[in-house]
Amino acid sequence: MKKDLNKIAAIEKAIEQKYGKEAIQNPKASWDEAKEKEYLEQLKKEHKKNLKKKDKIEKVETDGFLVSKQLLIKDSSRVCPVCEVYSFSAKDDVYMNKYKCCYNCYVQWVENREDRWLSGWRPEKNEDK
Repeated sequence: MKKDLNKIAAIEKAIEQKYGKEAIQNPKASWDEAKEKEYLEQLKKEHKKNLKKKDKIEKVETDGFLVSKQLLIKDSSRVCPVCEVYSFSAKDDVYMNKYKCCYNCYVQWVENREDRWLSGWRPEKNEDK
């Protein structure tokens, strides 16, 4: 197929009149090293944002249920290893992080005996609580 250069020139002229000279110029004409670096930084930011979004959306099967992958990243045990009670309390979270037990176990077994607890002592499973 033969190109009609007059027709192409007429189309370019019409585009230039309607949208301006920038609409018909080659994009590489105004591209330089600084714009290239800025563009690459924008690509990196967009990629990181997309990865975070993907983690929020991605589901993983756990015990027969589909759970958001983002939820599985958080390592928060809600069951006290000493008394084996499940807790939603924020107060228990503090003691779980520091002493690996719930607040009630802290009061009963750890309070005023922190050194013994931190050295590894734990109550027997059959001890009366």
